[in-house]
Amino acid sequence: MIIINVKEGESIDRALKRYKRKHRNVGVIKELRKRKQFTKPSVERRHEVLKARYKLEKQRDLG
Repeated sequence: MIIINVKEGESIDRALKRYKRKHRNVGVIKELRKRKQFTKPSVERRHEVLKARYKLEKQRDLG
């Protein structure tokens, strides 16, 4: 559970903005989406390899 302490004289909008930022950084939504469907470990590894290959190609194009 994410806890945000509202500071003295702080507006509720500011506190809400801090809460949203903290929520995004924790990655709750990302984790929920990941758990929604199961992906085999071999498929995950293949995806990582393809992603790394793509990044390498992009780096070569820029350099």
